Amino acid sequence: MQIKIINRSSHDLPNYETIASAGMDLRANIEEPVTLAPLDRAIIKTGLFIELPVGYEAQVRPRSGLAAKKGITVLNAPGTIDADYRGEIGVILVNLSHSNFTIENGERIAQLVIAKHERAEWIEVTELSETSRGEGGFGSTGVK
Repeated sequence: MQIKIINRSSHDLPNYETIASAGMDLRANIEEPVTLAPLDRAIIKTGLFIELPVGYEAQVRPRSGLAAKKGITVLNAPGTIDADYRGEIGVILVNLSHSNFTIENGERIAQLVIAKHERAEWIEVTELSETSRGEGGFGSTGVK
């Protein structure tokens, strides 16, 4: 699949790090470092603009190492970039740690996954089919 991209950053285009990678790393494109105090959040720009085909979305997801080691994650994970959006890709980062965290220009801050999706058509009914689970939710199947 080919996707049109404008790169207004000083960094290389996102790429897959391994042959089986699902996501491509997004890098911060900022003039000055941004420091997030505990529980602070900020939109970090990437300098990237994309044109997705209709029927696809780009999902902005956390980087597992950044989340596990530093407590930095994507606040609205996964963030969705719709096929008709033409603005700059921004990443909403939040600091869930107990320490300040500084984001530097060029730092890998999130990953981007391209995903096909379907559009649903609602069929309004008065009842739904029965299942063994029924209305059980929020832990109703147990923890073990």
